Amino acid sequence: MPAPAPMSPGHPASQGPGARLQRVAAAAMLAFSLVGVAGGARAQSLQELYEAARAFDATFLAARAQAQSAEYRAAQADALSRPSLSATAGATTTTISPPVGPTGDSNTLNASLQGRLPLLNRANTATQEQARRALLVAKAEFETAEQDLIVRVAAAYFDVLAAQDTLATTRASKTFITEQLASAKRNFEVGTATITDTREAQARFDLATAQEIAADNDLRAKRIALDTLVGRNGVAPKPLVVPVVLPALAPTDPEAWVGNADARHPTIRRAQAGLEVASLEIERAKAAEGPTLDAVASVGAAKYSGRYPSSLPSSTPWRTASIGLQFNMPLYTGGATGNRIQETQSLEEKARQDLAAARRGVAQGTRVAFFGVQSGQARVLALEAAEASSKLALEATQLGYRVGVRVNLDVLNAQTQLFSTQADLARARYDVLVGGLRLRQASGQLVPGDVEAVNRMLAK
Repeated sequence: MPAPAPMSPGHPASQGPGARLQRVAAAAMLAFSLVGVAGGARAQSLQELYEAARAFDATFLAARAQAQSAEYRAAQADALSRPSLSATAGATTTTISPPVGPTGDSNTLNASLQGRLPLLNRANTATQEQARRALLVAKAEFETAEQDLIVRVAAAYFDVLAAQDTLATTRASKTFITEQLASAKRNFEVGTATITDTREAQARFDLATAQEIAADNDLRAKRIALDTLVGRNGVAPKPLVVPVVLPALAPTDPEAWVGNADARHPTIRRAQAGLEVASLEIERAKAAEGPTLDAVASVGAAKYSGRYPSSLPSSTPWRTASIGLQFNMPLYTGGATGNRIQETQSLEEKARQDLAAARRGVAQGTRVAFFGVQSGQARVLALEAAEASSKLALEATQLGYRVGVRVNLDVLNAQTQLFSTQADLARARYDVLVGGLRLRQASGQLVPGDVEAVNRMLAK
């Protein structure tokens, strides 16, 4: 974006400090609007981009596929208690040399069906319960992936808005410095100021140019990151509604958030299910020492041709059928079963400690997130007060410069403070919004409906 042309020689003298601030504010608004439509695309809401990311993000789609596979894995375990049926068939040719009787050749065709129904099998029962717990683990992991996607989309969305704000304030600051530089040159030419004012303004102008280049590049990088996340090109986020009203933090007690996290957080639910799976693994190991009982049945048919075996007439078909119970009792396994039981008991203790660590980690993360949001809200209030004070300070400094009690550097410093405060304020507001989502994520309460709550704060 080219630098604005210097103002006419008589312009600064004919305008007061308030008028100059109004021109700067207008320049800032113009810069914001130009940055917002730079991509030439229709502005898109957070909700719209979140839905796009759900259909595009590879990490989220992989987690969803993993959760779906767990349902089929649980269904496989259910089959262990159901009857099974298998079929076999075969054909053989037998040749005896030297031949016995008229011929030594015979052909056999056979087919059979075998069925089995488990009646007593403790290991199968434990395996089925483990599969159900594993399904809970998969659902918790998918919920974690969904919450992570919400935070990633929101963070990328507001990163773009923050980068736009930074570029806009940088350009507005450059416009202000351009005016000061032109004023310093005119005053030097008429002998009312020294060359120092001109050189100071020129140095600030050069620095503002470098800052504008850096801000523009940062905005490009943030836009690329958002485009990549949602699978679209030229995404243009909608800004916040002005005046910005941030949501209140409720409940205001961090321990209330921690209590909710212990009951609802997917990480804790996953660790709890992991402990239950480890306990069931002990049952499976112990079941290897116990008996199993199955009901078995089979039917078969066979047909022989030829003269072998000699006890059967040629081409005589015959059938068989059987039904019964099959009992199995391990007597000695060489110590494998006992050691397996000891192993699973140690793994259960590991799972118990993993659950304790998960609870402590979630509690710590929730408290940190809570105080981060609380601090962020206080910082926004402080920066709003600082913005108002900086505007008054800039007006006073400009007036002092006109009456000769302030120098050009004082004006430039006051201007830099104002625009820096405005950029920090915008960034702080975005941080509070994303921090609120992170707090709900840390406490296990983040759901897609929270995206809509933030979305309502955006311009239509």
